[in-house]
Formats: sequence, structure tokens, C-alpha cells
Amino acid sequence: MTSKKDIPIIPDDHPRAQSLYYRHTLVDGMHKKIVTPSGLCAHGRGEAFDYILGEQTIPSAEIAMRAAISTLILAQHPIISVNGNVAGLVPKEIVQLSKSLGIPLEVNIFYQAPGRLEAIATILRDHGADQILGLGDVPSAEISDLSSNRRIVDPRGIFSADVVLIPLEDGDRAEALIRAGKTVITIDLNPLSRTAQKSHITIVDNLVRTIPRMIDIAGVQKTYSHDELATIRDNFAQSENLRNSIKFMIQYLEKQL
Repeated sequence: MTSKKDIPIIPDDHPRAQSLYYRHTLVDGMHKKIVTPSGLCAHGRGEAFDYILGEQTIPSAEIAMRAAISTLILAQHPIISVNGNVAGLVPKEIVQLSKSLGIPLEVNIFYQAPGRLEAIATILRDHGADQILGLGDVPSAEISDLSSNRRIVDPRGIFSADVVLIPLEDGDRAEALIRAGKTVITIDLNPLSRTAQKSHITIVDNLVRTIPRMIDIAGVQKTYSHDELATIRDNFAQSENLRNSIKFMIQYLEKQL
């Protein structure tokens, strides 16, 4: 039986067991101020695209993950951005990825309700995080040409980063980060979104599959030489990646006819 404190028990033989588990996990996160109601809507939208991936990690996503890990390892000052849905869905795994690569986490959220930053920081710390930026302990900086609360960033993190991993991103900030000259890596089930289309590396996959797989890849690629990592990074073609992701979705749908 799939269970977690405050989440209903879901029979393991239920055809949508994993999907239901993560839905209830997000609802639980909403009650704890980690996730917002709009975050629930965003998750549902993403799930719709996961259905037309066959709820699997496709070859182009695997290639993108390898390029992403290479880029993060080679970066001078990388950062992993965390929003409410990331903290709600994969707190343990995002902390593991952070520690594996030696990259700090930075909390960056659209809706800054009272106590929400603290709630996200708490769940990350409960899973072992010891490098969390964006909590207001130092004067903040701002991303130019962005009016939402997500413009507020930590000067030690996103503001000065050369590479930013932005899982489950909103397009406005992704574009603003790119205009600021940063290399942007995203995880987005929708290959047609602005974030997916504008980012330098888009992993078209479900976050709950991607982060564990990236941890595995990081464990291997940390042993690679600089030249081997650079080759993986430089051989990645974002336009081909997006095209292959869309082709896979079309072919998957055609098989259902």
C-alpha cells in the first residue's frame, strides 16, 4: 500500500496509484503552505502531457539529462532553483542532487504568502539540505525586466549564477534569466511552453522521474574528464531535442488510433 503521513492510503494495484500519490502529496503540501492552489493546476496540466509521453522517460529526455549534468558540473557558479511544487514533490531527491553535485538550492517562488518560504525551507532541511539560499538572510537582488515576485533573488545564488536549473518554471522568469546571460536548464513536460522553447536545455519528462535519474547520471559523469563532459554538453542540440520530443508524442498518439 502506498502511504505517507496525512496522505490517504492508495492500493498499490490501483492503475493510477503513483499519479494519485503525487496528487495527494501536493494537496498535503498545500495545507502545509509549501504548494499553492495554482501549483495544483500546474501539476494537472503537466500530467496531461505525461499521458502523451506514455508516462515514461523517452530517449531525447535521457540525452538532455546527460547534457544538463555535464553543463552543471562544468559551470563556474551553478544553482538549483526550487519552487513549491519541486519542494512538495521531490524534496528528498532535489536535496540529493544538490549534494551530489555540490550545488546550492535557492528557493524562488511566485506567491510569497506569509510563512511559505519557511515551510519550503523546513521540508528541504528535513531531507538533509544544508545549503539553502533565497530565504532573506541577506539583502536581495533583482532580475531585470521582471515584475513578479520571482524577480527577487539571492545575490549569492541565481543573481550571480552562470547556469541555473529551473524545474517547473514559469516562462517570464526563464526568459529574464536568459536575457541576463545565464544558461538555463529546465524540466518541463510541455515541449511547446515558452520555458521549454526558450531554455538552452529542456528535459521533457516528469520531475518525479527526472530528478532520481539525474542523480544516477551525476554519479557516473562526475568521474568523466573535462573534455568528455564538454563533448556531451557541446554535442547537445536543443532544437533537435524539442523536435524529437514532439515527434515522440505524435507517434504515441497515432498508436492509440
